[in-house]
Amino acid sequence: MKFFIYTLSLLIATYSATSVAIAKPSEAPRIKALLITGGCCHDYDQQRDIIPAAVEMKSKLPVEWTILHQKTKAGDAMLELYKNPNWAKGYDVVVHNECFANIGDPVYINGIIKPHLDGVPAVLIHCTMHCYRTGPTAEKWYEFCGVHSPGHGPKHPFEVQIIEKEHEVMRGMQNWTTPQGELYFIKKTYPGTTPLAKSKSNKTGEMHTNVWVNDYGPNSTRIFATTIGHHNETMLQDQYMELITRGLIWATGYPVSEYIKLSK
Repeated sequence: MKFFIYTLSLLIATYSATSVAIAKPSEAPRIKALLITGGCCHDYDQQRDIIPAAVEMKSKLPVEWTILHQKTKAGDAMLELYKNPNWAKGYDVVVHNECFANIGDPVYINGIIKPHLDGVPAVLIHCTMHCYRTGPTAEKWYEFCGVHSPGHGPKHPFEVQIIEKEHEVMRGMQNWTTPQGELYFIKKTYPGTTPLAKSKSNKTGEMHTNVWVNDYGPNSTRIFATTIGHHNETMLQDQYMELITRGLIWATGYPVSEYIKLSK
């Protein structure tokens, strides 16, 4: 626990919470990122800081963060932001790290999806894949995520096995093992989905995709997603921070290879 607190304090030492821009090379484009977090079953009080701080630490690109943290443990809390049809306007990428499973309102859910259908890129983390799965629009949410995950197995460390080593997000990365984990079962993948990595379930012995990209909707919106990220100590791994940073950069359309050059 002391190590975790120390590591997190290092990550957020130069990071101020709600909206921040870090001065980086002038030739790099500024990325305006919106992080939406909160809900049931996870330590979003810490993760709201871990994710932006990790990207700031790993990336040499200027990222300006806006954070909406719905401080609730309820799985049916509805965010006022999502009720605004222009909620994603002005952002280059939206990071969804939220857990609101017990919402099935079609108007509300369609309002979340529409900006992404219209072309706003997204990064989807962990319980986002288990959100909004009641009611008639559940299938639309799965299509947005790129997979349908009906649940998960017991918590255990697992090896992240890269299966698309030449994909821009994964190029040069090596397999790694999480210190702890919650592997989501994947029942279905959708046509636009390209799996990038998989892990083996201790419960079933089956391999399940846990990192992928999704070519979503008529505008081929870039969606990067991973079900890895239940535990803070996993998010603090260097490999995970690198993965999330690359996924975010890829989603915006900025060449990951240029990010790698800048980060050396």
